[in-house]
Amino acid sequence: MADPFLTDGTSLTWRGSGETLRIQPWGTDSVRVRAVLGGPIRDSDWALLEPDASAAASCAVVIAGERATITNGAISAVVRSNTALDWQGGYIRTTAHLTFLDAHGEVLFAEEEHGGALKLRARDYDALPGGTFRARATFTPATGEKLYGMGQYQQDILNIKGATFELAHRNSQVSVPFVLSSAGYGFLWHNPAIGRATFATNRTEWFAESTVQLDYWVTAGATPSDISRNYAQATGHAPMMPEHGLGFWQCKLRYTSQEELLTVAREHKRRGLPMDVIVADFFHWPKMGDFRFEDEFWPDPEAMVAELAELGIELMVPVWPQVSLESENFAELDQLGYLVRSNRGVDIQMAFEGPSRFLDVTNPGAREWLWAKLRVNYPGVKLFWLDEAEPEYAFFEFGAYSYHAGQVLEVGNVYPQLFSRAVYDGQIADGQGDSVNLVRCAWAGSQRYGALVWSGDIHSSFASMRRQVTAGIHMGVAGIPWFTTDIGGFGGGNIDDPAFRELLVRWFQMGAFMPVMRLHGDRGPSREIVAADGSRRCHSGAENELWSYGEEVYEILVRYVNIREELRDYTRGLMTAAHVDGQPVMRGVFHDFPADEQAWDVADQFLFGPSLLVAPVLEAGARRRDVYLPAGAKWTALASGEVFDGGRWVQADAPLGVIPVFARDAALPQLVGTLA
Repeated sequence: MADPFLTDGTSLTWRGSGETLRIQPWGTDSVRVRAVLGGPIRDSDWALLEPDASAAASCAVVIAGERATITNGAISAVVRSNTALDWQGGYIRTTAHLTFLDAHGEVLFAEEEHGGALKLRARDYDALPGGTFRARATFTPATGEKLYGMGQYQQDILNIKGATFELAHRNSQVSVPFVLSSAGYGFLWHNPAIGRATFATNRTEWFAESTVQLDYWVTAGATPSDISRNYAQATGHAPMMPEHGLGFWQCKLRYTSQEELLTVAREHKRRGLPMDVIVADFFHWPKMGDFRFEDEFWPDPEAMVAELAELGIELMVPVWPQVSLESENFAELDQLGYLVRSNRGVDIQMAFEGPSRFLDVTNPGAREWLWAKLRVNYPGVKLFWLDEAEPEYAFFEFGAYSYHAGQVLEVGNVYPQLFSRAVYDGQIADGQGDSVNLVRCAWAGSQRYGALVWSGDIHSSFASMRRQVTAGIHMGVAGIPWFTTDIGGFGGGNIDDPAFRELLVRWFQMGAFMPVMRLHGDRGPSREIVAADGSRRCHSGAENELWSYGEEVYEILVRYVNIREELRDYTRGLMTAAHVDGQPVMRGVFHDFPADEQAWDVADQFLFGPSLLVAPVLEAGARRRDVYLPAGAKWTALASGEVFDGGRWVQADAPLGVIPVFARDAALPQLVGTLA
């Protein structure tokens, strides 16, 4: 009988009953696992980068009969092979079982056992027409572990153990299938298929609706920062955030003309208010897919960009991947095959402001076409807002569409990553080294393409604001260090409503301590827009500038936009750590204090880098709140200057103008008193 194991010294391959299982070292303290039934292992590079060969220098493979172990630094994978007669089937079958160990030989997690008469299969393949499988990988988790990551799912759950997740993107849902365990490992489901992940007490299960192979990556780390470092090494580091990403960004729905936008920018500077970026929001174009300014409303974009530059402000321009059937580019894109295809029926995928189809950014030709168009039509523009990046199908019927790269059921989740790549690659090729682009969705690896992810069209409410705390923490865990929200929420806020003004103040305070501080939203009351010929254009919301909410609110907002400026050097350091070391900018308390058991459960506050603990006010009318100060440091309240020992709860005063923020071990002394 043939030996089930093969090795080249730095990888381990097992074969049995038509299945091939391969384990390779893939970065520091990490391994990649792939398994396929009835075919060759595929070298898919959806998110993982080719590892540095030196990272496998400590790799060792030991084969001893029906047991083999591959060790790469602090992680080991043990494979038990078993060949036996299947009595019910009547023939001999060969199976394999995987267990992952840390540097001390402790079990991190293992594949689910067969269960004797249960005959369970930890690696399960259900054949589909066309040669793919509905595939499932099932594991027995570490007892008592707590889990974090998976991107953004608009819920205020911090420890996601016990939760289940749709592996699919939606407006305000960002599925990044990486999870960090308090047991000391990180796990990436390296598969862009639509699917599901379940983290139950009795099993962890990853499921793909359609795929050719199982593919995942595992790393071991003593601390969350070790795991984040290894994950960034495997999937890519964020670029260095440019200087204009560190300050305040102004936006609303929507500046409807060049003059309206410039008037706001001029007034901001006249008042002495800092602003790094202003955004010309959507429907500045004649038709979706034209990818240019409409002449009537934006007569001289180059002059606009030049004036903004004199004011020290960068312009950001939205790009939607929808192409209207009436666009001047539709016929060309359709002929070239650069549009998403509907598998059946009428080929329309979205109908907001008119029927349209999506640009197929999984096609390299379509990505090149897009950048060529943006380069010509938006001269001088460095920043793009990549909206609708899921993409936002009208009904999210994932089985109805196909891409150049395959059926959406098989590859759909990679779309937002490649949308970011289309613009980033073009910018880098043209010599722009400071690329950051706002995008509504992401997948594993998006960070390396300058993706600043915001949390989508969320509601203007305290409940929604609370969900952005956990969303930002989980996005950081999932390797996306650049995260922001629409300050005030996107929809449902009226500028004359005192309740909304309170919400805006509290959200603005929180935004001053997030990776990017950006004011945006569709404020009421809205106003209609018409062209000179009387034809309708997309509506605009009410004003959304710092001075739009009354004098009391204005004074508070001015204080916090100036505090953001005071933080510039500190924020630049956090962005450097994200770029060089893969560390999240906005992170859970557990990230820097893993030895404090309480820190793993604090869901309503976060760390802005290692030195600032931020406890936003998340309830209407609240003027005090409880704050947990983790053990292992002394904490200075920035509002009062009072110093507290860590490892305790304190009650912090929070009048309307104050957000409780605490500095670690006397850091940032210049901020003490600025929040009072």
